[in-house]
Amino acid sequence: LQGGRVQFLDRTLKPSYSAEMTEIGGRVSGLSSAETSLADVELRGKMNGSSPLEITGKVNPLKQDLVVDVRARFTGMDLSPTSPYSGKYVGYTIEKGKLSFDLKYLIDKKKLSSENKVFIDQFTFGEKVDSPDATSLPVKLAVALLKDRNGEIHLDIPVTGSIDDPKFSVFSIILQVIGNLITKAVTSPFALLGAAFGGGEEMQYLEFDAGLASIPESGVKKVDALAAALSEKPSLKLEIAGYVSPEADREGLKQYFLQRKVKAQKLNDLVKKGSPAAPLDEIVVAPEEYEKYLTLAYRAEPFPKPRNVIGMVKSLPVPEMEKLMLTHIAAGDEELRQLAARRANTVKEALLKSGKIDAERVFIVAPKGLTPEKKDKVKDSRVDFKIA
Repeated sequence: LQGGRVQFLDRTLKPSYSAEMTEIGGRVSGLSSAETSLADVELRGKMNGSSPLEITGKVNPLKQDLVVDVRARFTGMDLSPTSPYSGKYVGYTIEKGKLSFDLKYLIDKKKLSSENKVFIDQFTFGEKVDSPDATSLPVKLAVALLKDRNGEIHLDIPVTGSIDDPKFSVFSIILQVIGNLITKAVTSPFALLGAAFGGGEEMQYLEFDAGLASIPESGVKKVDALAAALSEKPSLKLEIAGYVSPEADREGLKQYFLQRKVKAQKLNDLVKKGSPAAPLDEIVVAPEEYEKYLTLAYRAEPFPKPRNVIGMVKSLPVPEMEKLMLTHIAAGDEELRQLAARRANTVKEALLKSGKIDAERVFIVAPKGLTPEKKDKVKDSRVDFKIA
């Protein structure tokens, strides 16, 4: 075959779509009905004058059981001319993008095994199109989730099956896989990110210890994985909302405030001895020092304290001093709101500190309430993430 030409026109679309394959040439050599023979296939052409198509391999369509072992490669087809299709079914024109694929198909004893590697480069949607047939899914978000930091989308879709099955269709399976992938991207974006970067669905939240806004050790890896995922998906933005568990965090906050009062007494000692001031959360009170600095903190509190017969503040055991101090420490709704805000801000700072994400891509959002939506086996003391 030499000098072949195929013209395609679809008038069912408004506007219509047309494409042309030119310079089609190739050969099938060694064709025979002998059971052991395989014919060589070589076919080449160009789509719309520039995108090369190549099909090579071996076949024997004359055997009782069809044998096919072929590879098809197609490179750099401009996608913007396919806007009539994307406008109708997706709801947007295509501004730019190139499509390439590398397919390998093996049929032996009526069993199909195939590899379908699809590469889409710099895919960008254009103007919105009003179409009753368009999907309601947020496809722009799906594309942003599938793109890597170089603006590339790589899909690897293996398909197997029996060609004897009348319901078996390679094209239908591929479309279904791609459709499922897009649906998963927009409905469970963290599952998609987690599959690539580790963490799974658990990437959509980060739990905290009661009363604390510091990221626990178990959450550090999650922050690292999230930073890596966002680094590879530069079109994505992240929203962070902080929450609390009113019961657990109220008690946790009281314990936290108590420990800060104790640490403040040790910091006073250190400063008097000439040490530089340091953040309270960085001060460490050793077990053997605890009673000493707790006593100083207890005596500094303004609430009424038990006194002895001569009017002096009585010395109390550690549990009694702690109990009295906790009773007079306030941890109301305002303190809980501040804790939720500190948690969100702590995570944002950790993500930005990684150096992989610009500050313009990370947003702290005001939650509708103190407590988040309930999740099975997940603490209310957490921050929730949302991809936008």
